[in-house]
Amino acid sequence: MKHSLRTKFSLTFALVLLLTIGLISLLSNFFIEKQFTNYLAVQQDKRTLEIADNLSQQYDSVAKTWDADFVHTIGMYALNDGYLISVMDAEGQIIWDAQTCDMSLCEQVTDEINQRMTMLRRAREGEFTEKSLSLIKNNEIIGTVQISYYGPYFLNEDDFQFLKSLNTILIGIGLFSLFFSFILGTFLAKRLSSPILKTVSVAKEISDGDYAVRIKESSNTKELDELIITINHLADSLGKQEALRKQLTADVAHELRTPLTSVGTHIEAMIEGVWEPTTERLKSCHDEILRIGKIIQDLESLAKVESENIKLQKSKINIVEAIDKALYSLAAEIKKKNLDVVTTGMGSDIEADLNRITQVLINLISNAVKYTPEGGAIEVSLSESDTDQKIQIKDNGIGIGEEDLPFIFERFYRADKSRNRMTGGTGIGLAIVKSIVSAHGGTVEVESRLSEGSCFTITLPK
Repeated sequence: MKHSLRTKFSLTFALVLLLTIGLISLLSNFFIEKQFTNYLAVQQDKRTLEIADNLSQQYDSVAKTWDADFVHTIGMYALNDGYLISVMDAEGQIIWDAQTCDMSLCEQVTDEINQRMTMLRRAREGEFTEKSLSLIKNNEIIGTVQISYYGPYFLNEDDFQFLKSLNTILIGIGLFSLFFSFILGTFLAKRLSSPILKTVSVAKEISDGDYAVRIKESSNTKELDELIITINHLADSLGKQEALRKQLTADVAHELRTPLTSVGTHIEAMIEGVWEPTTERLKSCHDEILRIGKIIQDLESLAKVESENIKLQKSKINIVEAIDKALYSLAAEIKKKNLDVVTTGMGSDIEADLNRITQVLINLISNAVKYTPEGGAIEVSLSESDTDQKIQIKDNGIGIGEEDLPFIFERFYRADKSRNRMTGGTGIGLAIVKSIVSAHGGTVEVESRLSEGSCFTITLPK
């Protein structure tokens, strides 16, 4: 059976608080009772000495006689307190004995003590014992007193009521703690589960395709706040991906529609006899078909590069040689625009796929050539650390707008919204660059300003 998060939180908090307070109550009861019984044992010893001292005071050293009335009074007070005494003089003659004086009261007192100790579950720990003390006055032994009591300690009625009240209070605290822990647990559970439940609700809306929804509440719990930020970021990313998907669909449709419409129009005109099927017109149709093929080829290249099963043929390659190879393949375009291309810095051998890295360099340098005006400059610079090789491709071309920078590595995204293939391409080249670099465990970053140029930085692990 599944329970809600709030219910689980409530029960967990209530259980933790209840166990904590219950444990505190039990330990408090144990240690308080232990200290109290130790105190009683000490007081009991003091009481026996006090009884012996009081009895000694009832002896007249001059007349060699005992005050029997006061001895009786002391004996009865002691009996009521749970001490059965028997007083004898120096010759061993009994002066006063509790059992002889009132046997029924002695039995009643012992029965009450046994009953109280049994109720306290301490009867098995003690028993009635007898203690003999000498009666001394003026440094002279004048007799002895036999004191019978329940040892090592016993509870009188007041002591018993005190412990009973203490246990009642601790039980009351436990019951109150149960109620309080449940209320507090419910409150805390509601407070903690509220942002989680809100996050779940928003996540469901996102899964249903509503990418505009956001969690506006914040939490002072670090993990919950990070969860909220993550969900909002996820919604934002999915929204952008959805927009790019729609743009991808529109771009692909446009890219295919334009050449297909052109070919269809040309062929239809030639079939109906409006145009003569001249070599020039057939060549135009052929160019448009090649254009469609190029689009399909780009899509296939991207699919292949982004496939999880992409296999890199790594080997020791010299990054300078890879740059020279890329520049050689673009030499005609560079010469046509009279661009000043320089390579600076030193590069070393790295473990990489030569063909893939060359493809990355060709794509980036080709873009630099394409967007740099005639007579402009392109710089390819190299730098390295103990673990990484860095390549920068910098131009002084038209640059990229700040609003377009976060998306330029997305498939079919083009900062040039006119979709002019002479300037914008299909928008797949940079997506391929990012996929290949990521497959090598590297990163690619871009810095750019409109009318000032762009700088792409590739970092590859050696």
